[in-house]
Amino acid sequence: MSESNDYYVHPTAIVESETIGEGTKIWHFAHVRKGSKIGKNCNIGKSVYIDIDAEIGNDVKIQNFVSVYKGVIIEDDVFVGPSATFTNDLYPRAFSWDESHVSATRICRGASIGANATLVCGICVGEYAMIGAGSVVAEDVLPFALMLGNPGRQKGWVCYCGHRLKEDAMQSSGKTVYKCPACGKSMEITK
Repeated sequence: MSESNDYYVHPTAIVESETIGEGTKIWHFAHVRKGSKIGKNCNIGKSVYIDIDAEIGNDVKIQNFVSVYKGVIIEDDVFVGPSATFTNDLYPRAFSWDESHVSATRICRGASIGANATLVCGICVGEYAMIGAGSVVAEDVLPFALMLGNPGRQKGWVCYCGHRLKEDAMQSSGKTVYKCPACGKSMEITK
């Protein structure tokens, strides 16, 4: 732990933010910009860049080589895989960029973003959704949805525990009951 802080910062990391939660660990060569916010018990991997005004909740794990740009909000319990890419400008031009170009992106509680996935700005990834490795997602993602491919398409549903759900039964109400083969939990989802 740092001498005056309740969080750990590796000696090679640059931390300018004054808002970092207790128990958070910031590893080799990370750069955390002033004005960004990081919650409690987060793990910020090697060479992660967290931009001005980016917001990260509690218990978030951001793997190596991820850049979290201004306009990105990551809620609690989110996993971001290595080299995942967030964008923040729908019309990028080096000669005309300004703050008005920033489009917000929200990653909701418990969601998982796979390695090398790309998230185009201006979207919301719903609670406990899972974005597969290498997927490119440019539209909102429903809670518990499994998104795969380029372009990212919904290919099923996932459980709280992260395993793919299996269809169990159809109800007359139009909802489908899914069951997790790993933890046994059942969920009702409206198609």
